[in-house]
Amino acid sequence: MRFRSLIFGGLVAGALSSHTAYAQYHHPVRHYNRQERAYFRGPLHVTLGGGTALYNGDLGNSLGDNFLGPALSLGVLYRLTPHLHLGSEFSYVEMGARDKAKERGLAFTSTNGLGTVFFRFDLLPDESVFAASMAEAPVFQVFVQGGAGLLLYNPQSYMGTERATDGTSFLPPERNDYPAMAMAFPVGAGFSVRLTDKLRANLEGNYYFTTTDQLDDINLRLGGASANKDGFGTVMLKLDYSLE
Repeated sequence: MRFRSLIFGGLVAGALSSHTAYAQYHHPVRHYNRQERAYFRGPLHVTLGGGTALYNGDLGNSLGDNFLGPALSLGVLYRLTPHLHLGSEFSYVEMGARDKAKERGLAFTSTNGLGTVFFRFDLLPDESVFAASMAEAPVFQVFVQGGAGLLLYNPQSYMGTERATDGTSFLPPERNDYPAMAMAFPVGAGFSVRLTDKLRANLEGNYYFTTTDQLDDINLRLGGASANKDGFGTVMLKLDYSLE
């Protein structure tokens, strides 16, 4: 519970500090694209998302063997060019899975905190960002994105084939420094729909490459390091609100 409280506290603090800094220092300035058309950067957008996570590691990647858990995110997004955005996001992710090899009978559950910085590229034009345009933002937008960040992961492994409960007897941890830190590199894509002048709904999927093979606390139990690192994916529905 303490680990979860720290993550949720970070989500709230990050959002409040980003909004305060933007309110104090944002001043609209004209910029120009390659065709010398003037446009304005920004405004700052706040995003709030919810969905689920899918594990991919030594135990397998089958949807049927995954114990799908909640994935929550809070972030900010800022336009740099007519197509490119810079974003930052804090996320809380729960995941778990049973072993694809039934004879081994291993399983794990994990709570994770994640902070990322990423670039998002809109594939469709948006005439509303140009200074002389009277056009509205497109109703439908498609985007791709990628970035890097830090993952704080806290797995617990056990013998079993069902989701862990309060009565589950966990195996001794493979290392004594959980929650541990690793790098994470998300890549993803999605689309958004304009609901109002300030509000959009986004559906997006991301896959996170990591630098650890112990996301599941299973590495040593299977004989040591494998050639591939663990990873995971998320699917989220997000609300995107413009602060201007």
